[in-house]
Amino acid sequence: MDFNVKKLASDAGVFFTRAVQFTEEKLGQAEKTELDAHLENLVARGDCTKNWTEKIFRQTEVLLQPNPIDSTGARIEEFFYEKLDKKIPLRTTNAELLGQHMLDAAKDFGPGTPYGSTLTTVGEYQKKLGGAEREFLQTSAINFLTPLRNFLEGDWRTISKERRLLENRRLDLDVCKARVKKAKLQEAKAAAAPDFQETRPRNYVLSASASALWSEELDKSEHELRVAQTEFDRQAEVTRLLLEGISSTHVNHLRCLHEFVEAQAAYYAQCHLYMQELQKELRSANGDSVPNAFAVSPSSSGALAGPSGLSSSSLPGASPPPRPPVSPGGRESGTLKIEEVQPPATGTRKAKVLYDYDAADTSELSLLADELITVYTVPGMDPDWLVGERGNQKGKVPVTYLELLS
Repeated sequence: MDFNVKKLASDAGVFFTRAVQFTEEKLGQAEKTELDAHLENLVARGDCTKNWTEKIFRQTEVLLQPNPIDSTGARIEEFFYEKLDKKIPLRTTNAELLGQHMLDAAKDFGPGTPYGSTLTTVGEYQKKLGGAEREFLQTSAINFLTPLRNFLEGDWRTISKERRLLENRRLDLDVCKARVKKAKLQEAKAAAAPDFQETRPRNYVLSASASALWSEELDKSEHELRVAQTEFDRQAEVTRLLLEGISSTHVNHLRCLHEFVEAQAAYYAQCHLYMQELQKELRSANGDSVPNAFAVSPSSSGALAGPSGLSSSSLPGASPPPRPPVSPGGRESGTLKIEEVQPPATGTRKAKVLYDYDAADTSELSLLADELITVYTVPGMDPDWLVGERGNQKGKVPVTYLELLS
């Protein structure tokens, strides 16, 4: 092994002088060469770009892979596959796994049963949702995450390396400036005229010799200063050019951001389409056998909203709708007694009252316009009526007098 002792000693000496200069600058005992304003602005802009790019990159990873354990395992797996130069296998999404569990459960419960057939339908659509999610994850990783990672692991590392080199060149320059300053002071002292009455002839020789030595030292220090200044200027230019490239990085990241938004919009639109198709299939398969607390009967849907999605209470000259018809047998027909009705564990909803309403009997709840109440449905109730609650009061309320809130 070629072990160069002289080079090692030289490097150690340079490192020591830089450390001394850096320490004295921090203590305010040495002068520091400042960068020009333009380069300082570029450095600040580069640091800002790096910090926010890193935060956006990490949070996007969390968005695409919320579970930190799964995310860490996925990155480790990707690392090994990249090192082995093999294709990364497709991972099953949570929605696909849920869909598969539903399909397996439907086989055990019996695909011919209502529950089993519904599980089959929902499971198939969950797998479709999972496929859309996987496509979105792949597109986002390629079009958005990869460019951000390439900047952090490629361009920024190069910029950081050149900035460290620039800082070393600046320290060397300031060390040379300090040496020149010291040499000038010593030369001036040595060149000062001695007192002829008190100084012996031997000291004239020593003074002349010292002056010559410091003059030679000054020439050497000034030469080193010129070399250090040239290297510093060259490195500052290299660093400036790299930092000015941040502007093109912003343009590239802007394009990637647009692609990420497009992929996200396409993903949510596809999921919405799948869910609409699923709802249609479930309605056609189950009909009205399964009550829905959030469903509004077609006859009342027109009364709940006016043109352009405005509620009927906001229309000029609007008047209260007619009282809904009462089912044969009275308002408490059959076994339905309003005082015995209990709210469901899930399925309650807030509603805004559009008009004043006076209860016709004790089974109904009087309403005041613009108040908020809790409503829900119970099996066997007329679809034009809901059960409303306000504090301890409870009773039937007409759907046409309400605006269901999301």
